[in-house]
Amino acid sequence: MYRAGFFYIEAAQFIWQKKDLREVREIVNVLFVCLGNICRSPMAEAVLRSKIAERHLSERIGVDSAGTGDWHIGKVPHEGTRRILDQKGISYENMTARLVSSGDFEKFQYIICMDNSNGVNVRKLPGGDKAELLFFMDLLPDEELREVPDPYFTGNFEQVYDLINAGCDVLLERIISEKL
Repeated sequence: MYRAGFFYIEAAQFIWQKKDLREVREIVNVLFVCLGNICRSPMAEAVLRSKIAERHLSERIGVDSAGTGDWHIGKVPHEGTRRILDQKGISYENMTARLVSSGDFEKFQYIICMDNSNGVNVRKLPGGDKAELLFFMDLLPDEELREVPDPYFTGNFEQVYDLINAGCDVLLERIISEKL
């Protein structure tokens, strides 16, 4: 009888431990990439973070952004990006520009480039030829544009926000259906 009780306790502990392991979930990480990491990619990072928080998924999905050019490393998002995010009540706190790196290929399940040129530059990094890249406008197949316009040059931050807002809705649903 003692042995039966001991076995029961061990079995219960095993079942309890197995249940705990099932509850441990890997964080899904998303990286947006643009040229200087001050306009499009930080806007997308901020918008997606906001949508994730609204759905109470901040502990399950991580978001970051990076650039392929080094001109703005350490700088906050562009004034136009900050202005539109402020208008929409979306935080960009603690965001500074950084370069995309080979280490990002290990950390991020979704690497999303804002235009083809960014994709070409990411592919040139060591390991980049094997990385699975997505292009942001592929999330919006009904749009005529195939690249997110760079508002650093166009000045049209509202247009970019509208595209990013719509694309992030699609992306979040895709992440939920594929990974969560």
